[in-house]
This record gives sequence, structure tokens and C-alpha cells, in this order.
Amino acid sequence: MILPLVFACFAASAATRLEQIELPAGFKIEIYAEDVENARQMVLGDKGTLFVGSRRKGDVYAVTDLDGDQKADQVRVIDSNLAMPSGLAFRNGSLYVGAQNRILRYDDIEQRLDFPPPLVVVSDALPDKKHHGWKYLAFGPDGMLYIPVGAPCNICDEADHMHIRRMNADGSGMEVFAEGIRNSVGLTFHPQTGELWFTDNGRDHMGDDLPADELNNAPKAGMHFGFPYCHQGDILDPKYGEGRSCSEFSPPAHNMGAHVATLGLVFYTGNMFPEEYRNQLFVAEHGSWNRSQKTGYRITLVRFDDDGNVTGEEVFAQGWLQGQNNWGRPNDVLVMPDGALLVSDDQADVIYRISYQLNPD
Repeated sequence: MILPLVFACFAASAATRLEQIELPAGFKIEIYAEDVENARQMVLGDKGTLFVGSRRKGDVYAVTDLDGDQKADQVRVIDSNLAMPSGLAFRNGSLYVGAQNRILRYDDIEQRLDFPPPLVVVSDALPDKKHHGWKYLAFGPDGMLYIPVGAPCNICDEADHMHIRRMNADGSGMEVFAEGIRNSVGLTFHPQTGELWFTDNGRDHMGDDLPADELNNAPKAGMHFGFPYCHQGDILDPKYGEGRSCSEFSPPAHNMGAHVATLGLVFYTGNMFPEEYRNQLFVAEHGSWNRSQKTGYRITLVRFDDDGNVTGEEVFAQGWLQGQNNWGRPNDVLVMPDGALLVSDDQADVIYRISYQLNPD
């Protein structure tokens, strides 16, 4: 009986602090869903159900807006006590869940939210180490499921980790797609080119300002992005970089801030926001955990030119960090069918909805 009260207190705190969130003119942020404890990756079902994973909690949530007022009416737990079910993907009526060393599937799930179907184990062929063992998922234009396998350490060389794999939807044909990746917690595909873009969290204990978190582009299989030998495209690792050159590896498309913890990302494909946001990239920065002065805790917008090259970045939403005190941590971003942007917050246990109105009342 105590836990729901705790959840409500966190949600109320987030709701009362929304005025602290700074957004560009014309944008508004509201609470879309409360009581989504430790909300991580989000995915939308074919019938409009918002599914949300968690890491610490071990729950998978189904969030529904029955009356279409752009605010959730019900939050259900469709499964619990899973091993870090952070990552979700949806395909052909089925929900896929990445839970540490397994990929799980729930068939016809939107018809069975009150009585979820038994889980199907699609694959249990993933490493089972907990350190960086949480998985974020994404289906690519090729119909394959992409799965990051993080390094089980701060810095080490583990051949069966440090990459992004892909497999067929039935679990067959698993292969390594890209290598040299420390800890990717965000995958997306460009809406025009279909190419994979992903975030990668840089190693710790090289100081406050090194190395940068990376935004990487993998247009083809077989690329190596440097970890653990080279960081941010131009810095050799003090231990593993000996005898290597950063020129051996694919450089980042863009270096983000050091220790900002870049996680979920999405290209904006909606029609609600001004045209200047079309096909630009929103990135959730979860925030630093061991920097002497905290950084991150915001949503960043990465800008592209007409040729698909990164031209820079700017802060889109901030205010979860007040001084050196953070009350929220953005984790993932998702574009809704109406063009609004959802943001999950695994500290405040809520989902936010960011909308735009040209001439608000």
C-alpha cells in the first residue's frame, strides 16, 4: 500500500516542477503518464498503446490514452521481475523485449493487455553480464532486429561484447553488425536514408572533459568505431591504445559532451513542430554520474544539412538539473502520430509530452 503513494509523490513533484523546464518559444511540456517507475525505452504499438521498459524495476508497462486527450488514462504492468527489460521494439502485432541475455516476445499484445500472453523466448544467445547489460532495441528497414551488447566494464577488451548485433525477427541469423562500441543505449534509423545512427557512452576516469560521448553513423555492416583503443575519434586510450592509431577506425559523426550520458534518440518525422525540425535528431542526455560538475539532464537537438551531415547541436529542453541538484533524468524520446514528442524520465517516473502551438492562448 505504500509504494503507490511513493510513486504519486514523485509524479506530483515532476508536475509541480514543469515550469523549470526551458523550451524554445511556442513549445509546451506536460505530464503524459504518471507512475511509470524507472521509465526507459518507449515504443508505440499499432493500435496506439505506448509500451515502456525499465531497468531497475524489472517491469514492462502498457500505457493507454483511451479518450484521446493526450494524457494517459491507464498504466498497466504486463510483465514483471524480468532482468533489466530496458529495450523494446514492436513488429507485426508483437512486442519484443530486450532483457539482459534474452530477447522476449509477446504476441497479439494489444488485444490482451489485461491478460498478457505467455512470453516467447526469441533468443537467449546474448551475454549475461550485468555491467552495461541492458539492451535497447530497434527494427531496421531490412526487417532485422538490432541489439547493442555493451562492454562489461568501464574499459576492457572483450571480444564477445562491445558491438551491435542484428538478427531476424524469429531469432535466427544473429550476426555482429558494428564493432568497437562501448555502451550504446539508443538506436534509430534515418527516415530518408535508412542508415543506422546510435549513441555511445564514453569511458570514465579520464577526467571531467574527456572523452566525449559519441553520435555514430553506420551505413553498412563491418564498421569499427574504436573502443577500447580510440575514443571520440582522436584520443588513444592510455592502456589499450598503445601501438594503435585512431585512423584505423571509423570516426564519430559528431562528438557530444563528455559524460552527458547520451541515451535514446529519434529523428523528428512529425508535422506538429516547425519545418526546421523535420528530419533533425532529438537526443536524450541522461546526465553525468561522476563528473565534478554535473552536466546533461536535458534534450539536445542535433542539426543536419540537406546532405545529411551534422552541422552542430543545441539544447532543446533543459531544467531537470537545477544547480547541482537533478530532479529528473531524460532517458528516451519518441515521436507520436500527432507530431508531439514523448520523453521518458527514469528518475521522476513519468512520461512527458512536448507539443507545439504557433499562437498559444
